Amino acid sequence: MTETLDLFPVLPEIFAVVATVALLMLGVFKKEDATRGISGLAIAVMAVTALLVVATGGERHTAFGGMFMIDGFGVFAKVLILAASALTAAMSLQYLDKEKLGRFEYPVLILFATIGMMMMVSANDFMALYLGLELQSLSLYVLAAYHRDSARATEAGLKYFVLGSMASGLLLYGTSLVYGFSGTTSFDSLVKIFGEQGAHPHLGFIAGLVFIMAGLCFKISAVPFHMWTPDVYEGAPTPVTSFFAVAPKIAALILLVRVLTGPFADLIDQWRQVIIAVSVLSMFVGAFAAIVQTNIKRLMAYSSIGHVGFILVGLAAGTAEGIQGVLVYLALYLFMNVGTFAVILCMRSKGRLVEGIGDLAGLSKTNPAMAAVMAVLMFSMAGIPPMAGFWGKFYVFMAAINAGLYTIAIIGLLTSVVSAFYYIRIIKVMYFDEAGEAFDRAGSTALSMVMAVSTLVVLVFTFIPAPLINSAKAAALVLFPAAAG
Repeated sequence: MTETLDLFPVLPEIFAVVATVALLMLGVFKKEDATRGISGLAIAVMAVTALLVVATGGERHTAFGGMFMIDGFGVFAKVLILAASALTAAMSLQYLDKEKLGRFEYPVLILFATIGMMMMVSANDFMALYLGLELQSLSLYVLAAYHRDSARATEAGLKYFVLGSMASGLLLYGTSLVYGFSGTTSFDSLVKIFGEQGAHPHLGFIAGLVFIMAGLCFKISAVPFHMWTPDVYEGAPTPVTSFFAVAPKIAALILLVRVLTGPFADLIDQWRQVIIAVSVLSMFVGAFAAIVQTNIKRLMAYSSIGHVGFILVGLAAGTAEGIQGVLVYLALYLFMNVGTFAVILCMRSKGRLVEGIGDLAGLSKTNPAMAAVMAVLMFSMAGIPPMAGFWGKFYVFMAAINAGLYTIAIIGLLTSVVSAFYYIRIIKVMYFDEAGEAFDRAGSTALSMVMAVSTLVVLVFTFIPAPLINSAKAAALVLFPAAAG
């Protein structure tokens, strides 16, 4: 580790902050509606930020007195987050035009949330972690209620705000306990303290860890902290829901991995049992609660809860192989979800969005290309071989088996079979049910491109997995230098 005196490690975040404030001022002083132009510039800012992130390299550097850190793991995570934010911002343009919600604040809020996520990923101190987490959360609260004339959106924003505030309180309380018993909030200092205490840490640390995990489990909507997810997913504007489903979830999962394998790595026997319990509950709720859903956005909410359960199986393994599986799964999850929400945004009949699963009836006859995209993505999300989603589950389950966690791997396999039912039901509705009213043909180029890219990534990974597998392995080994040696 090298302590740098310059701001090179923070260059992507500094650029993103300056550019976002400039876009905010541009929107304020522009007389006419500037949503489309600022959205395009926001996507360009994310692209440049991603290039700057890659340019920082994979070596570990710290800044701001060790509170900020960049390494290969952070680079991998930030590229995923920026890709998710850029894709969802592009998908939003047609919706904002059609629903007359064009306000320049929308892309600016997405940028601020993205900066918060990048800060979370690079946090090397609980104070920096909280700063990034709250910058993200405050932006997301506003986005959830962005459709301010809609009672459902207002309710979604209020629920998310109240429950999110409670989760932040749990996280802060856990941090205060850790600080009270250690005298520090620095991750590096905590590693030394826990290393000295060995296998018998003070009970106060364990209590603090449990509260911190509870706060972070809310952010990833893991059971039993998932209660906000279905209502917020259904009530928020659909592009906002697609954003919630990918970027913040990826950032929070990466943060959870960073915290548990960093300062609390020596407490693995304590936190592993909590992760296993949360993972099993998430897989069960995600599998069984989604079966009865008729609204596709609520179904995607329970689907995301189930996927979080599968991802946590890799974290429970607590090995480099497990974290590699987590990263591979997150990368594939990003494209599978974004592609699915692009299809949902195309579900427009007589000028209005429809959200019922039954509205997809006969889509293979009225729009064969969209039905084919949805079928590929549903097969992949169900984990049916040889689709990419199968390999995501394969890597996390194999990591659990190699770590001796046979029970959770078997439970994961069984719940995966159950969850396949509601994915395949969507394919059945599209291909075998009587065709209903066709969706409006006026599509968006951005949505078509997102669907094409998502389908291509899912299919290409099936045949050429090496680039992603190798990148994820290199990123995971950063957290386990002993395994790299």
